[in-house]
Amino acid sequence: MTTTTLGAAAARTDWAPRALAALRIVTGVLFLAHGLIKLAGFPEGAEPGQQPLFTLFGIGGLMELVGGVLLVLGLFTRPTAFILSGMMAVAYFMFHAPASLYPAVNGGDAAILFSFIFLYLVAAGAGAWSLDGRRIRG
Repeated sequence: MTTTTLGAAAARTDWAPRALAALRIVTGVLFLAHGLIKLAGFPEGAEPGQQPLFTLFGIGGLMELVGGVLLVLGLFTRPTAFILSGMMAVAYFMFHAPASLYPAVNGGDAAILFSFIFLYLVAAGAGAWSLDGRRIRG
């Protein structure tokens, strides 16, 4: 292996925790946005709109909002991601799959992606810039 190859490998390794953190933060922001729609009706006109709290959609919205905030902060990342991964798998099979076998038709692409990103976060952890990292080190 040449020196250049070793340097490139080291650069990839150095950036991996930051790339993981960026994935975690962006996913958390997108997920909490879905919760805001269901809990606060924000932004106005977004589907499904504000939902009563003690319904399946309302509880899902609460989980999306709280889980999204925890992921953005990188706090309790693994257990949060585990719960949210299961939530998205259930959401896909309850609400999307019955409409069609194909995700592009049934609108379940995001649910599948969220579920697998969360599953990856369970295995990989929070990455850089997380309260989990500070909590564990401190």
